[in-house]
Amino acid sequence: MKFALPYLIFLGDAQADLDAKTAFGVRDWRPGACVAQWALAGGKVDLGLPALAPAAAFATGARSLLIGVAPVGGQINPKWIPALVQALEAGLDIVSGMHTRLESVPEIAEAARRTGRALHNVRHSETAFPVGTGQKRPGKRLLAVGTDCALGKKYTTLALARAFQTAGHKATFRATGQTGIMISGAGVAIDAVVADFLAGAAETLSPANDPDHWDIIEGQGSLVHPGYAGVSLGLLHGSQPDALVLCHDPFRTEIDEYPGFLIPPLATVIDLNVQMARRTNPAAKCVAIALNTSSVSPEEGAAILRDHEQSEGLPCFDPMRSDLGPIVAGIVAAC
Repeated sequence: MKFALPYLIFLGDAQADLDAKTAFGVRDWRPGACVAQWALAGGKVDLGLPALAPAAAFATGARSLLIGVAPVGGQINPKWIPALVQALEAGLDIVSGMHTRLESVPEIAEAARRTGRALHNVRHSETAFPVGTGQKRPGKRLLAVGTDCALGKKYTTLALARAFQTAGHKATFRATGQTGIMISGAGVAIDAVVADFLAGAAETLSPANDPDHWDIIEGQGSLVHPGYAGVSLGLLHGSQPDALVLCHDPFRTEIDEYPGFLIPPLATVIDLNVQMARRTNPAAKCVAIALNTSSVSPEEGAAILRDHEQSEGLPCFDPMRSDLGPIVAGIVAAC
């Protein structure tokens, strides 16, 4: 997918950073493509970018408004509609990761027609995906899995893909969510695929390749999530991963926004993912654990990594703090 760059990132009236994970992801991994941010009255999220309205952002070079908030359910908030129309009238295209198609909102569709601006629905693919076959294909694959949503699967796979490449390995990041697609320019928003074709979409995303090529596949959801386990299972079966990396927030004890749903012990989650992965790749194994220690000092984070290595018996790393060279070497050796 090709979008007109750079972006003005729209934050709506988001109250917490977790609500704007798309915005932070694009800022962190495509910083050169982000020139400004724009929040509605009452919004509390700050990316540290210049705050500009659409006309001013266009004057400084912005060419697309990227919707940087990710509400549960992926619906376009009616409160956003006047702002999105304003952006179109200022000369900006709109890049959206919502489940709701932009053109399904009459005011947005009319403004886009009138101004000649483009509407990009990143979450929706025009590809007709097949049913998964489960047939083995050449190439190596690593899939990030998790104990919950929104705890680092995207950052982990982006960091690992870069580390694999730095170490001289052939490797490609494969985006499975709207933010990953906005960062890399390609991929499949797997949570927008009809359930029967989830595994087939994952097979299509990571096709046959050279035997020594690694697809580093962004994970989605969690097998222990009461709402989003299905997408995780489809990715496990279709990706046929040789290597699994479990992503976990060591400070989270229950599923985010699902009070009372406790996160099981890591060993239980690992075993469940390995069992499901071995349905289509009997050699699948968990090779490492990625921990998000960003809320504590580097020293405290290092201690948390050591503690988890001792308790879980696997290499542990923070994708944004650790030296990933030894992690990559260990993964390649294990697979």
